[in-house]
Amino acid sequence: MSTLDYLYAALIGFGILVAIGVVFGVVLAVCEKVFYVKEDTRIDDVQKMLPNANCGACGYPGCRGMAEALVKGEATKVSQCKVGKPDTTYKPIIEYMKEHPDEDGTTHIPTM
Repeated sequence: MSTLDYLYAALIGFGILVAIGVVFGVVLAVCEKVFYVKEDTRIDDVQKMLPNANCGACGYPGCRGMAEALVKGEATKVSQCKVGKPDTTYKPIIEYMKEHPDEDGTTHIPTM
């Protein structure tokens, strides 16, 4: 075998790898569009208002879990957050939830 034959074999192998990469890239792009999950942006907003101690004292797995429960209406009392303060945590979350209802118009307004 000559050097040229080795070069052709390497180019063919490289071409096959590039083709496989392109196919997988297209499949991933299609899957991203097909399986996209829209997340409620209010969860991030409420999480930012929580103290972010992630202590779990509220009964949820960290502040993210508490924020999800508040937005979905599963948690009815903001005071479940033991680290939070009424003026800096509870009241701003209650006001935010009053001003930002669900997409269908229902509101889950927690209490203190």
